[in-house]
Amino acid sequence: MFATFKTSSGENVGGYEVLSLDCLLDEPSGKYDHVLLHYVNYGFQKRGVPFRLLSILRELRRQRQGKLVTIFHELYASGPPWKSAFWLQPVQIHLATSVGRLSDACIVSSDNFRRELQRMVPNAHVELHPVPSGIGEPSLSSNHIAGRDPHRWAIFGGRALVERSLRSFRQLLPRIPDSIVPRKLFVLGGEDNPATQTLLVDLAIQSDYRPRITAADASEILKTCSFGWFNYFHRPDVETSVILKSSAFASACAHGVIPVFPHRGSTISIDGDHLPGPFFVEQDRSEIPDAHDRAKISADIYDWYQRHASSEHLIRGIVEIIGLSAAR
Repeated sequence: MFATFKTSSGENVGGYEVLSLDCLLDEPSGKYDHVLLHYVNYGFQKRGVPFRLLSILRELRRQRQGKLVTIFHELYASGPPWKSAFWLQPVQIHLATSVGRLSDACIVSSDNFRRELQRMVPNAHVELHPVPSGIGEPSLSSNHIAGRDPHRWAIFGGRALVERSLRSFRQLLPRIPDSIVPRKLFVLGGEDNPATQTLLVDLAIQSDYRPRITAADASEILKTCSFGWFNYFHRPDVETSVILKSSAFASACAHGVIPVFPHRGSTISIDGDHLPGPFFVEQDRSEIPDAHDRAKISADIYDWYQRHASSEHLIRGIVEIIGLSAAR
């Protein structure tokens, strides 16, 4: 059963009942035992201040004995003084702190988030699980990965990420080494964007733009690509590990596609196990695998994803937190 902030209840999606959060408290006690909350503050309220959610959770804790596990996709926003996020940040911090205190356990996607949440809620039980791929997790052999064309690249994600990534890709394309220089670029995902179409018109390489692509089709294409270009961060001083909250980045890793950034980054590591990279291309320098090293690094990225970020890994973690047996 799923609950959302939608105003109506009674829908059925994929065989699961979907309720309004307001109706969740009215459900019989035997209908559900535990609650897994995906906390995305802007997803609940357009300014990122979901006060109504907090009142519902408090009443839920008062009425129910089951566990509340919260997956924090965001904690709070930041921005310059002329943006609303700057003025609303203290309120967003208060709400995230309150939700953390109400939760039996919290799940975050990166060390950066874990440190911050533990600072906000010192006694919180915080687990680290990166966001998994949103388009599947294919089983890939080392031979399959080794046989890929090193000149096939992809840009993948939502509308804004795709456009931002394509703009920087155009600027830095001449700086990519010849042995892996893009000859075919797939631009996948997001809503159809005229700006993206315009950026592709005079691109010096062959491109294939597929907005609103299905997960299955995107997966089939990524299985043929060697590199993915990500201009994820609005500021280059953000810890690169924050990208572990991105399902697009996870999808690349799940398919053994090497992520490449337009700026130098910081190490991504979980429990001392380093993800290869981060790799980058800038105007005056680059650090990126050549064609000879690509296959091994792609396989290492794929294996790291299986160890730390797969959906199976996340499910096992949630089951352990809630205290269920695998057979239940």
